[in-house]
Amino acid sequence: MHRSRFAVALAAALSLACPALPRAESATLPPTTDWHQADSMSALVGALERWLDSRADLPRRATPPRVRLLSEWQAAARQGVTASFQRGRLRGLYDPERSEILLVRPWDPREAGDVAVLLHELVHHRQAPHHWYCPAAQELPAYRLQEAWLAEQGRSVDVNWIAVALDAGCTPRDIHPE
Repeated sequence: MHRSRFAVALAAALSLACPALPRAESATLPPTTDWHQADSMSALVGALERWLDSRADLPRRATPPRVRLLSEWQAAARQGVTASFQRGRLRGLYDPERSEILLVRPWDPREAGDVAVLLHELVHHRQAPHHWYCPAAQELPAYRLQEAWLAEQGRSVDVNWIAVALDAGCTPRDIHPE
């Protein structure tokens, strides 16, 4: 009983303690539209990096990541330890050893929801040089930034915030009541 209360309290604290952008600020910033004009993947990455430069505490890395598109089965084979309790279709992955973003087909650079996946993985590229207690601890800030970017596009993110916060707590998965 004590552990489950601790997990719930930790999840609540993490969701409040790790905002990427205060909600009041996100509502007053002008919409970001330069991603629509990107005519290549490098131009799109550049537009998203500029957005992150103005809203994220993590600095841009000297070398941009490599970005590749791959099939769902190829992504599932690469997912490995980055798996989380988030359910649904796998949309993107970041490989910190290769500085590589893997986007799962179908992926459309004109679709805000797909571009938001790229933005989320760019956050992981910025996070890679820093220490994290566990890989899942990186997810909450990445989802917060993705949420803020999508809000500027007039869209919302479909995320199980409780699962993200619990994963970010890096607690063992096999907690049973005593």
